[in-house]
Amino acid sequence: MTIQQICSFLETIAPASLQESYDNAGLLTGELNRECTGVITALDATEAVVQEAIEKNCNLVIAHHPIIFSGLKKITGKNYVEKTIIAAIKNDVAIYAIHTNLDNILTGVNGKMADLLGLVNRRVLQPKKGMLKKLVTFVPSAQAETVRSALFAAGAGQIGNYSECSFAVAGEGSFKGGQETAPFVGEPGLRHAENELRLETIYPAWVENQVIKALLAVHPYEEPAYDLFLLDNTRQQTGSGLIGELPDAVPAAVFLQQLKKVFELTVVRHTPLLAKPVQKIALCGGAGSFLTGAAVSDGADFYVTGDVKYHEFFDANDQLVIADIGHFESEQYTVDLLFDILREKFPNFAVLKTRVKTNPVNYFV
Repeated sequence: MTIQQICSFLETIAPASLQESYDNAGLLTGELNRECTGVITALDATEAVVQEAIEKNCNLVIAHHPIIFSGLKKITGKNYVEKTIIAAIKNDVAIYAIHTNLDNILTGVNGKMADLLGLVNRRVLQPKKGMLKKLVTFVPSAQAETVRSALFAAGAGQIGNYSECSFAVAGEGSFKGGQETAPFVGEPGLRHAENELRLETIYPAWVENQVIKALLAVHPYEEPAYDLFLLDNTRQQTGSGLIGELPDAVPAAVFLQQLKKVFELTVVRHTPLLAKPVQKIALCGGAGSFLTGAAVSDGADFYVTGDVKYHEFFDANDQLVIADIGHFESEQYTVDLLFDILREKFPNFAVLKTRVKTNPVNYFV
């Protein structure tokens, strides 16, 4: 097993192209072609986590937060970032970050929070635009099904809970091959008209290479014609935050107690409780105040997140309850999420969860 194989698998779950523009997800230290001796999953790749990896003979740390977030001009060990990088490089420990790309999928960080709270009817709170593209190609009617099936197998044709979605309309295509060609139909040097289908299907932008490769591999023509379009539609499975429902409505105070128990909280900072039952819950692991407006607009009763500043609590405007449970606290079970993903795929490989608690915040009670 190589580090490349593990990282490539993770990018089938949370493609690197889904990370935000400010992010730095991906391999931060180490060599992809090196054999992997074991993996440790963590929220933060601190020096203590790297040392733990060394002690347990694991040369790959999969962390949610990138230890390198902004540019490094010197690596002299003057802060925790530089100390961590020095320790990792000295001991051949690779560090891979899977950050906002894991936040931006429905089954990622927020999905894990929703699992713990038992939410149903889940969807992305703020779906992203620019994630979908459309392929249009032209193929002889008799070969259309072969091409269509290959495109579906490559990742095209998914719309929400529906798969193998496409559209086709009949028409006539014409072409004239040069003398050096060997056309599938017709004769070189003569214009040929062929009954064709205009075949359309959509796909997530990050699978484009494999979709085009599949098209070219099975299309009968030497030079298949195809068009690619960027769509302005949102992709409902991709984006920021999550909104879902409790199976049954409960009083606000009861839900607060549930939050405290599930996330093992010392304290919950929240806006005034409202005199109505709670059922519709919006979530965003980490710093999520930027989604308060979306939670309000979607009719959430509670918005659970972290890192909410004083003035940002006013954005609740008596329309919902904002509950700040803490950055670390909201994302702590990402360690388990990554562990479970890797163990399911590589059941016979050494995957461990860090025992280091990396939360830098303490509470005096």
